[in-house]
Amino acid sequence: MTFASLFGLQAFCRTILLTVIPVEALARMGDAQGVSLFYFGVSIASMSCSLLIPSLIHLIRRRRVIALGTIATSVAAVLFQHEGVVTYCIAMWLMVLGFIAWDIALNLYVLDHIPRREVNRFEPLRVMFAGAGFVVGPYLGVLLRTEVGYSAPFILLVVAVTVLYVTFTWLRLSEHPAIQAAKRPPPNPLRFFPRYFRQPRLRLAYVLAVGRSGWWSMFFVYAPIYCVESGLGEQIGGALVSGVSMAMLLVPLWGAMGRWWGIRRLLLLGYAGSGIASLCVAFAMESPWLGVSVLVIAALITSVIDGAGNLLFLRAVRPHQRSEMTSVFVTFRDAAQTAPPGVFAALLHVFALPAVFVAGGLAMLGLAALTRHVPKRY
Repeated sequence: MTFASLFGLQAFCRTILLTVIPVEALARMGDAQGVSLFYFGVSIASMSCSLLIPSLIHLIRRRRVIALGTIATSVAAVLFQHEGVVTYCIAMWLMVLGFIAWDIALNLYVLDHIPRREVNRFEPLRVMFAGAGFVVGPYLGVLLRTEVGYSAPFILLVVAVTVLYVTFTWLRLSEHPAIQAAKRPPPNPLRFFPRYFRQPRLRLAYVLAVGRSGWWSMFFVYAPIYCVESGLGEQIGGALVSGVSMAMLLVPLWGAMGRWWGIRRLLLLGYAGSGIASLCVAFAMESPWLGVSVLVIAALITSVIDGAGNLLFLRAVRPHQRSEMTSVFVTFRDAAQTAPPGVFAALLHVFALPAVFVAGGLAMLGLAALTRHVPKRY
């Protein structure tokens, strides 16, 4: 419950600007293709810098890395309020980097403190608590922006991330006793990737995680844009994201189904169902409210995948490689925010917005075929 609560608080911080950023980026960039290029560029920069996080942990330990992540997020909240595309890109980069620092450090604490036999029960609980943050954050951010003032959601982010850091400090989590302060230069982070992707189970966990996160990134960016462009407005976009996030509260149910039915079958159902539903979204977008309704159904089906959470990685990683392999694994979010926007930018240069969901649907169907490689014992 301690770790699940921290992940829930972090999710709330992460989602305050979840709907605000794409809507504001649409206003600054001019169209959906410009927004795709914005996310593509920021994600490439963030992924390259995130590889330095393990080296920082090696040098200054996890607690100070978390403190730096908190500072980076707070500075980003200030920069978001300044005009200019370049400043906006820097702010986005700092915010993403700050949350990556939190992600890596918290996952390492989880690996230290939660036995592997308990991971199957912890992951659905973690996702459920994170889902609670997703339910509140997106709509609250847009509501504050439209009803209180432009700066309101950014001020809330600073307050929320400060509360998260104070809570973490108050808990006084200990690191694994085998971890020692650095006595030699940190290893080259680029060496982690070949070592990671030489292991088939870790490779599979990464690819499936990229697909899952990529679908949600597609939804969180393009669903609000769809609401704005179809005339429904910003608040409907924020309400859509928050309302759909309530599906994450069902994750413990999907997790229980996975333990009873098998994780492999659960993932096959989730990825295949998400792919079919995403294709249906593309054909329903001519009617705004019908499009929103099918988006809700697609998100509910996709939430089934979250019943497994990061279980595939947590079960596959070897104890002596936790820090290095975790630093590689958490880049799945950056990969999910890098490759899809690049593809979507190219598609939107030729086609209309529904092409995004056609591409997303086909990708999820392809990932459904990969689930046959998930070990049966999971």
